[in-house]
Amino acid sequence: MNNLLYDIALTRMTGFNFQTALELYRSLGSGKAVYDNRQNLRDVLPDCSYRLVQSLQDWSLALARAEQELAFIEKHGIATLPLGHPDYPQRLAETPDAPILLYYLGSAGLNQSHVISIVGTRHATTYGQDLIRHFAEELKALCPDVLIVSGLAYGIDICAHRQALKNGFETVGVLAHGLDEIYPPHHRETAKEMIGQGGLLSEYMSETRAEKLNFVRRNRIVAGMADATVLVESAAKGGGLITCSMAQSYDRQVFAFPGAIGAPYSEGCNNLIRDNGAALLTSAADLVAAMEWQTDAQLQQAKQKGIERTLFPTLTEEEQSIVRLLDESGDLQQNIIAVKANIPIGRLTALLFEMEMKGVVRLMAGGTCHLLK
Repeated sequence: MNNLLYDIALTRMTGFNFQTALELYRSLGSGKAVYDNRQNLRDVLPDCSYRLVQSLQDWSLALARAEQELAFIEKHGIATLPLGHPDYPQRLAETPDAPILLYYLGSAGLNQSHVISIVGTRHATTYGQDLIRHFAEELKALCPDVLIVSGLAYGIDICAHRQALKNGFETVGVLAHGLDEIYPPHHRETAKEMIGQGGLLSEYMSETRAEKLNFVRRNRIVAGMADATVLVESAAKGGGLITCSMAQSYDRQVFAFPGAIGAPYSEGCNNLIRDNGAALLTSAADLVAAMEWQTDAQLQQAKQKGIERTLFPTLTEEEQSIVRLLDESGDLQQNIIAVKANIPIGRLTALLFEMEMKGVVRLMAGGTCHLLK
């Protein structure tokens, strides 16, 4: 709890110089360590600016505010996920501008095998809404274990969340403000439902208002915590395109649904596809095939056809490292395996599927992996 207090205070003090603060945090490992080394920050990070060094000398006001925030999160049952926490979204942790700390209210794991973000215009047309409905229904049949992420905004965002809930997917909304409010207020009931079938996630402490810049910064979390970003509808300029650009910078897959030529809210999608910024998407089957995501049904069919564990299965070096880790530690969640084995979560998902096909491991509920002996 002491470390958490300093983590919260650090995020309060360094909003204007976030990138350097993150480098300090990664180098020293905690907000408390930054505090303890505040007199010699340039020894830790030579490029640390004079302004930041000065701002990190007096922590009194920030620590007092952090005390208030601790009381708020304890009262409302909010989870705090500092960078490095096993429940922190591992895909997001791999990005160069990951938040130092996340606040989370929900029931879904943030490190599931398959995570997609669905984004687009706030002015969704009937065409866009129909695309999301058909996509969710088809995805449920093809690959039911997907976490769907969006931003709880009007239009495509809220449609994606509601269709996810309707089809039994867990869905997480990334907010551009603190967890003490829901914006827009019209989405309050959907947000409450999401807490029990997904969750609400934010890097902002309570009493942070929904300002324009916060929405732009929020988009990097939407892009960074997912394997792929799907753009449904967008004008020539818009927040969905910003999210897609961020996903590209993280080397994540980007997909877009095409629309009619000249349709104002298909222009952004069509341009992105034309410029090779996104793969053309016409169905959930396209996404599943492009991502090489095998379904539970396919795995079961393969097993029924007689795929058994061989006596001496051929394992790669990475697979052997996973076996050794599970043999030493017992059952582990996939996100913990990713951290301990130093394997990106997307790569790990593919490896574990291959290992399950070989009869070496079993993937269990909640993202836990069990070694078969």
